[in-house]
Amino acid sequence: MRVIKDKMVIEDSWELFRELEDITGIPQGDIILPFRLWQQHREALLKKNRRHAVWIDGDINTEELLEDLSQFDLIGLDFPVFKDGRSYSHARLLKQRYDYKGELRAVGDVLCDQLFFMLRCGIDSFQLREDKDVNEVLNGFNSFTVRYQAAADDALPIYKQR
Repeated sequence: MRVIKDKMVIEDSWELFRELEDITGIPQGDIILPFRLWQQHREALLKKNRRHAVWIDGDINTEELLEDLSQFDLIGLDFPVFKDGRSYSHARLLKQRYDYKGELRAVGDVLCDQLFFMLRCGIDSFQLREDKDVNEVLNGFNSFTVRYQAAADDALPIYKQR
């Protein structure tokens, strides 16, 4: 799967599964599971010798992840529609308050004009909609050159550049 990471298009081994009923049908390889499935089958999944990743949406409280945060190599943050920005808050909390060191990936309705802000909130990689040209979307990182406030990306805001 092609994703954007470190402002480059890369081939990535993680595969997102939106709907899984149980863990018996989980394929081999790097998969991103629904967080609710992780909660239901936590002990069995921890026994498997594999990397773990989950995806969450805006209906999940960020604090629900804390017990297992160190178990996740990647957390997918779902943006189901353009106007749903709750996962921006998840990103900021996970990176700044809870010091999550793994990868945060934006999934769902990820559009060009959101990338700059998602990156500022601490999102590391971006899985775009199928109908979007990955190379064209890279321009979204260059939409803004000035940062007015501090954020998770640690870029120097303009008021501190004087």
